[in-house]
Amino acid sequence: MERRTFLRAAAIGGSSAVLGGTLWRGAAYAAPAQPGAGPYGALGAADANGIRLPSGFTSRVIARSGQTVSGTSYAWHNAPDGGACYADGTGWIYVSNSEINPSGGASAVRFSATGTITAAYRILSATRQNCAGGRTPWNTWLSCEEVDRGYVYETDPWGTKAAVRRDAMGRFKHEAAAADPVRKVLYLTEDVTDGCFYRFRPTSWGDLSSGTLEVLVAGTATSGPVTWSPVPDPTGATATRNQVSGAKRFNGGEGCHYADDTCWFTTKGDNRVWQYNAAAQTIELAYDDSLVTSGTAPLTGVDNVTGSASGDLFVAEDGDTMDICLITPDDVVAPFLRVDGQSGSEITGPAFSPDGTRLYFSSQRGTSGSSSGGITYEVKGPFRT
Repeated sequence: MERRTFLRAAAIGGSSAVLGGTLWRGAAYAAPAQPGAGPYGALGAADANGIRLPSGFTSRVIARSGQTVSGTSYAWHNAPDGGACYADGTGWIYVSNSEINPSGGASAVRFSATGTITAAYRILSATRQNCAGGRTPWNTWLSCEEVDRGYVYETDPWGTKAAVRRDAMGRFKHEAAAADPVRKVLYLTEDVTDGCFYRFRPTSWGDLSSGTLEVLVAGTATSGPVTWSPVPDPTGATATRNQVSGAKRFNGGEGCHYADDTCWFTTKGDNRVWQYNAAAQTIELAYDDSLVTSGTAPLTGVDNVTGSASGDLFVAEDGDTMDICLITPDDVVAPFLRVDGQSGSEITGPAFSPDGTRLYFSSQRGTSGSSSGGITYEVKGPFRT
């Protein structure tokens, strides 16, 4: 996706004057991704864990809600949601939110260099409905509350430092976050039907205690140049999405992923994957299930998103056929895996291990359809780099 070309990017400036003129309507953008053959081939039969995978890939269960994580004394949380991985010496850590209200919070699992689980523990407690979030370049986890006037909490994946509430990042129905180290901002999605897309500009990069919350401003079209405007009152006494005239609306903001001057984010209400080109300050549609030109759309219930070293996007489904689909840099969308027998659940928290050979994710409600039935998985195999 990072190789998508903006034919008029050089002509697009940052001033608000372009929003009402012909630049918005006339710029040429790449067409949204279309179904095709994925790079890993067809899905095989379901394995012992009920996961359908391409040839060469295997799965294992890492944790189940309410049950002790293997090799530890820690009981895994209910309703596992957004997640991320962190290097830990020769091993790594997988962090996972709990989308429970009240309680919520987040937990972590630590792995050795061989993938053996060595520890599991709580890193955030006493919060509300922690849905998705994002990893920072300084190796903290931003856990986001998906409630009205919810907060962002900055947490320590190692569990040694106390979590800190980051009020300056705004109070709204938070979903996901993604860090842009080039522009030194963090992008934020809002999970309401008339939500907005935000960015937070810290006063000092690496310190989220103060800064400016901004909202994306644009026309009503699905592609074109955009600007950013400060949110006057991030405390949300008046809903942040209603404070700036012209703030662009998005139907149910979900996952958010940054790489190579681009922030991809998803909207579940219209099954879209959006692409914000940070260098050109433009947006366009990377995928829209209603714009699939032949056959059945392979990706619906669009939700969490992550990316691999190869530039592939991995987009999780909420319900539908419980797929993780990939969108290649050549704009082909295809299923990568499918979870059988869990139609009452959703796939959450996709994240790659630091070496890119393992993909972690959860089925939030598992086979039971209840938040107490969550299952967290690992898929290992020849992911392309």
